[in-house]
Amino acid sequence: MSASDSEIELPEGYRPNDDEPFMNERQKEYFRRKLLAWKDEILRESKSTLEALQQDLGALPDLADRASTETDRSLELRARDRQRKLISKIESALRRIDEDTYGYCEETGEPIGLARLDARPVATLSIEAQERHERSERVHRDD
Repeated sequence: MSASDSEIELPEGYRPNDDEPFMNERQKEYFRRKLLAWKDEILRESKSTLEALQQDLGALPDLADRASTETDRSLELRARDRQRKLISKIESALRRIDEDTYGYCEETGEPIGLARLDARPVATLSIEAQERHERSERVHRDD
């Protein structure tokens, strides 16, 4: 189901708040729309990046210009790869909304928190679980 065929009405300027039940239909619709808008924005950016990458390099006679353009292209491709991974996370979050597991920590099952979800709608861990995860990664990296 997409936001356009949803039956949930959101009041103008609606923002989820802690005074309402966690992950009620309004909140789920809010995050669904936020995720879909984010995905659309990334896809638009990717399209313009792809168009820029398809421009002919052969017209650059100067080796320094060509090298600079190649470096720019490499950075664009890395950014595009990050965008592809982000789209995958957005699609996973949309599936979790449909499965009624969105907004709950994958480790503890506890609510992630509205402020964290609003700032990072693809979050799968609570702040505490994320911090534990990062500490564990640092310990293993230092080994």
